[in-house]
Amino acid sequence: MKKNEKTNVMRVLDQKKIPYTAHLYQPDASLSGEEIAGILKEDAGKVFKTLVTQGKSGQYYVFVIPVAEELDLKKAARASGEKAVSMIKQKELLPLTGYVHGGCSPVGMKKRFPTFIHETAQNCEEIYVSAGKVGAQIELDPADLARTVGCDFTDLV
Repeated sequence: MKKNEKTNVMRVLDQKKIPYTAHLYQPDASLSGEEIAGILKEDAGKVFKTLVTQGKSGQYYVFVIPVAEELDLKKAARASGEKAVSMIKQKELLPLTGYVHGGCSPVGMKKRFPTFIHETAQNCEEIYVSAGKVGAQIELDPADLARTVGCDFTDLV
């Protein structure tokens, strides 16, 4: 990715006039979230991953949580009003969201799904989420992210 090449996530944020900072690094889908936080020289609590689930009803949900944490599926189900939710299969991610594993962002998915961000994001001035491709992160105000994707902050881990 060239320095000035925009991802769909960046174009959406530009269109909505949401300020962000792009961070590019050597793309490597095998990097863990904690390793990406290290590359960014940030605390892992400020770097968030985007997880896509499906509820018992068939509805899809998006959860944004710190990279070092695991999604509590019971809390996720409670937040979404479902009896239960489960992670979607990796092969379903691209056709459903338009994003690949390791490059999934809550911003700019093919369709808008109910989205929830872990409540600790509210304690940060800025958080990092994927910019929509492996090797790119965006740093932005969590309140701006919440407004952009129309989501709630809740306990998810």
